[in-house]
Amino acid sequence: MNKRHGYATLAALTAVVVLICCAIYLGVGAAQGRTAVRTPEAAAPAWVGTWAASPATAVADSRRGRTYPAGQSVRNVVHTSIGGTAARITVTNLLGAEQLKIAQVSLALRADHGSAAVPGTLRRVTFGGAGSVVVAPGAQRLSDPVALQVPHDGDLLVTIHTPGPGGPVTSHPQARQTSYLAVGDRTQDVRGDAYTRQTPSWHHLASVDVLTPDARGAVVAIGDSITDGVTSTSDANVRWPDVLADRLGGRYGVLNQGISGNRLLTYGRGPSTLARFERDVLDQSGVSTVIVAIGINDLLRSPYGPTADRITAGLADLSRRAHARGLRVVGTTLLPCGGHYLCTPAVDAARIQVNSAVRKGRIFDAVVDFDRALRDPYSPYRMRPAYDSGDHLHPSDAGYLRMGRAVDLAQL
Repeated sequence: MNKRHGYATLAALTAVVVLICCAIYLGVGAAQGRTAVRTPEAAAPAWVGTWAASPATAVADSRRGRTYPAGQSVRNVVHTSIGGTAARITVTNLLGAEQLKIAQVSLALRADHGSAAVPGTLRRVTFGGAGSVVVAPGAQRLSDPVALQVPHDGDLLVTIHTPGPGGPVTSHPQARQTSYLAVGDRTQDVRGDAYTRQTPSWHHLASVDVLTPDARGAVVAIGDSITDGVTSTSDANVRWPDVLADRLGGRYGVLNQGISGNRLLTYGRGPSTLARFERDVLDQSGVSTVIVAIGINDLLRSPYGPTADRITAGLADLSRRAHARGLRVVGTTLLPCGGHYLCTPAVDAARIQVNSAVRKGRIFDAVVDFDRALRDPYSPYRMRPAYDSGDHLHPSDAGYLRMGRAVDLAQL
């Protein structure tokens, strides 16, 4: 679903104006925090998230080529949901055990479907005016603004060169997006010929913001593998948040903060949603609405057994915290899981109980009924076959499309 927009290099005068605006608004953002949001009446540009991926794992295993040796560059491919006149990125060492030394970073528009950049769009990224940055273990760093005409519904290349291994690499696996690896500092390569290896994960990168006068804010979708889109077609951008972003047409940023295996209440794959909610939702740039789609892994895999009351209490806690920041909260029902080997009658009964509580409207401001949208009318405890990826838990591409279309845009 990558609509190709006409890319043009910024004129020199435009670049100067944009850089001045960037400096002004970066200062405002620093004073107010990353979540500084312009008021609806304001016409001035503001920083709004266009892409994000939650740090989920630290890659330190030397087997099967999973380590990233000294002197390597990773060219992360990310898909934008809104456009702007400038961009800034957040690099992450959140799960690292040692200092992460980054020597060079670049940003560019992606050409076609490989690792090459659109000529004339490659920009150096700096941090406090310096081309290199050291990120402490457990920390993240926000870059300086970069003047670049960023389209909505396009691809960016964020290339990061690390001269040393820096301990476990903070990554987001199950990206459903191919990124690229090269030996040496290849951050300034336009053609991308040196990127001879591929990776299915994003590395060292947590988010991309754009400076825009047009977007009304950002919608953050937080959840598990179903939000992460783990069974969707790779490199096609057909996860349900992608479908939602396409429908919004650049009016709102859509940030996908799904983590495969994530749980609401306890540590699963990555910290629980309760633990990461502030970082992955409340601290995002320009966030105005959050869509909460979490809880099935707690029921399927919780060591304490399936307890619907604990799930609904956790969902209510997320809603209270979002409301305290002035956000609108949209909740979703849990998809049918009948046929999955962990979906016992007790699990499904708890799932139905959670869905009933969500539908009553006492937890969230609005509800998206994913269960009703995807379930088989002849066997409502299962997904409709056309919407089932085959594992009876995750949707197919058609299922993700149905989910993205089930969101009432007026609720946002």
